[in-house]
Amino acid sequence: MRILLLGSDNSECEELRRYLFSCGEEVIFSAEKITSEKVREINPDIIISYNYRHILKEDVFLMPILGTINLHISYLPWNRGADPNFWSHLEGTPKGVTIHYINAGIDTGDIIGQELVEFSEKDTLKSSYEKLHIAIRELFKKLWPKIKSGQAPRRKQRGKGTFHLVKDKEPFLNLLSERGYDTPIEDLNKFRKTA
Repeated sequence: MRILLLGSDNSECEELRRYLFSCGEEVIFSAEKITSEKVREINPDIIISYNYRHILKEDVFLMPILGTINLHISYLPWNRGADPNFWSHLEGTPKGVTIHYINAGIDTGDIIGQELVEFSEKDTLKSSYEKLHIAIRELFKKLWPKIKSGQAPRRKQRGKGTFHLVKDKEPFLNLLSERGYDTPIEDLNKFRKTA
């Protein structure tokens, strides 16, 4: 199977790419903004988006025969868009991971599978982020045979949920000023309860 993996040059995407290679898949990776011409040239059976920073247009995500899926580190419909881990702690919304089909909205497509993820009081933004990425790759491994065969489940998202842009985090950056991503998630929980 030919896969176009859209992501970032980081260890999370590399882990997923290694897994797909181990399954015998042909993987073409790109972190660049992809065009319909490039997708037509690659001719993938499926597009997988994971940590990808660009919004896909309809002429791209509808092209592959098996569609285009996204690995998102939130429990959709909560925390669509940017910085889902941060917002789940700051706003006290469900924490988890979701694999879904991409549609014209941002993180609004039909859900293939999702799981809640629990954290301890000792977790930081960094450790919770790492746990979410481990969880989403494990969920992907469980679902990959059905996705690959075209038999993946699909269910509509229910409820309004939440959505955030990158700029929405700016008023709260002071919460990260001392320790950055080593900030304990408990600090964000305390802020929410006192705000």
